[in-house]
Amino acid sequence: MQRFSISLMGALLGISLVTGPVEAGGAKIATTRTERCANLSRQVDKVLETHTAATQVTAAKALQRKGNRFCANKKEAQGIRMLANALKLLGVTPIDPDAVTPKTDLHSKEKKP
Repeated sequence: MQRFSISLMGALLGISLVTGPVEAGGAKIATTRTERCANLSRQVDKVLETHTAATQVTAAKALQRKGNRFCANKKEAQGIRMLANALKLLGVTPIDPDAVTPKTDLHSKEKKP
């Protein structure tokens, strides 16, 4: 019985090491839907501050309210779509935090004249 509990603890420790923090290995952790809802809603707020004269402001605000309600009611997928549509109405592309950005070559040396 004691061998079983020790091997079980070893197995659990091994699993926790494998599934431990992904950030430490340099990998990026994906944004959760709840975080995505909050990020998009903040993006809509910022755009509405600068695009007050846009003809679609009222419709975009309505979509934002609807999207926020969906997100609050644990229907994040629908909320994300509503918030993204609000941004598109305002002529703005929604920011995707999980999108891969092109890497710059940090190792290239500048040529000296």
